Amino acid sequence: MKNLLLFIVCIAGVSCIQKNGEVKILVDETTQYQIMQSFGASDSWRVQFVGENWPIEKRNRIAELLFSMDIDKTGNPRGIGLSNWRFYLGAGSAEQGDASDIQNLWRRSECFLDKHGQYDWSKYKGQRWFLNAAKARGVDEFTAYTISPPVFYTKNGLAHATKGDLSFNLKNEYYDDYAKYLVDVLEYFEKHEQVHFNYISPFNEPQWAWDKNNQEGTPATNEELYNYMRLLSDELSSRGLSTKILPGEAGQLDYLYEKKGKNNNGDQINAFWNPSSPLYIGELKNMEYAITSHSYFTTWPIKKQVESRQRLARRINEINPGLKYLQTEFCILEKNPEITGGWERDLNMPTALYVARVIHSDLTIANACSWEWWTALSQFNFKDGLIHLDDGNCNGVKSDTSQLNHDLMYDGQIQETKLLWAFGNFSRFVRPGMVRIDAKIENDLSIEQRAMDLQVSAYKDLGSGSITMVLINHSEQEKTIDINGFKAKTIEMYVTDNAHSLDKVDVKNNEIVISERSVSTLILKH
Repeated sequence: MKNLLLFIVCIAGVSCIQKNGEVKILVDETTQYQIMQSFGASDSWRVQFVGENWPIEKRNRIAELLFSMDIDKTGNPRGIGLSNWRFYLGAGSAEQGDASDIQNLWRRSECFLDKHGQYDWSKYKGQRWFLNAAKARGVDEFTAYTISPPVFYTKNGLAHATKGDLSFNLKNEYYDDYAKYLVDVLEYFEKHEQVHFNYISPFNEPQWAWDKNNQEGTPATNEELYNYMRLLSDELSSRGLSTKILPGEAGQLDYLYEKKGKNNNGDQINAFWNPSSPLYIGELKNMEYAITSHSYFTTWPIKKQVESRQRLARRINEINPGLKYLQTEFCILEKNPEITGGWERDLNMPTALYVARVIHSDLTIANACSWEWWTALSQFNFKDGLIHLDDGNCNGVKSDTSQLNHDLMYDGQIQETKLLWAFGNFSRFVRPGMVRIDAKIENDLSIEQRAMDLQVSAYKDLGSGSITMVLINHSEQEKTIDINGFKAKTIEMYVTDNAHSLDKVDVKNNEIVISERSVSTLILKH
């Protein structure tokens, strides 16, 4: 009778049973969800100096860690194989210098255009080095994004907003010029550098005021977003470019599904994707059929993390069931008792596991088809980089005005993180075009309790039929899984934990041990 039940389960997919009966994982290949699109990170701020000034061997090492799909002679991945790279188009605060009112030199950014309408295509040397390094290593999805119009188009002549003004920091007479500028940049890269930007994201977290002197940025209302996206779509279409506009980029995902905020920029799924809305964008030619947001401030407590993503999924289903969801930016900002908050670097497993849980929730509850980390590199003593830069002491920069902050513009040491490799458990193996399939752990735990214990998600390669599973073990106990029920010719396993950094681990006699406090990827091939 036992064998008959096991056979029935295995017709649908995979049955993974612990020998003593404590753990059972069922993967149903016939129940399919979203098609996976990409995993990525942005080049913001740090790449401009590293890519231009750092020694070439260190630049190549960073590029290998981020983009490589190669394996070394021991069978371990050389990098995490990002499949999307976000390229930042600045507003010209770098050319303004101290007059930009942005204190930290790392956060000032160039602009290809000047106030006289002249282009200088020699700019962005550091960012372009990494853009081409990504392309050379097989990345084929690129997003250009900007968070402020050029300073000579803004109302206050700055790349950040004026205190008390929550409107779009763009003079009315420059809406058309700003659309033309962004398309000029996209067209130049496509024609002259053979880099096609799949997406353009013209806004960033428009719900925030952006009136401080710490970086570029502007707020905007939903109506202002709509008016500009309409012009941008027309400009893209008139030039014959296939680049799609990404709408949303909400500062936290609840702005997508509920009315909130001070400036009429919430409820964005309904505002932009309800055909009866006056701001409906579904008829714009170059609009991606998607909504985007950032996962900030919705990750703790875990009950909130789960419920907010359930509400997002329900809202999409209510308004426009075919709409894709992309999570386009996240790092640690939220204070919580598990990893305290953003300040103080953590190169080890606590942050890696916390972020892996957020990725799991975004993919399996909110059905995100794409997931992107905020910034690939960080020189600060902050949990915002996949790779950290410092002078070898692992502490990073604590002050904008410190000598170390200046020195790291030219050279420094590279610090890998467990976060980098745990992200790679997803990005390196869950490839574009795979479909997420149903995966369940049979036990009496609630979804919130599982988020503190063992989590599993599964993805199918529709071409080869192989299944990739990502397991996150938050507990202090290892978990043994018997997968004899799945007739796999080969089983590969890659582990990130205290002792491994996306290392290949031998699977003997089809017995898999998921180590404590770990992220593991299994590849089951027929």
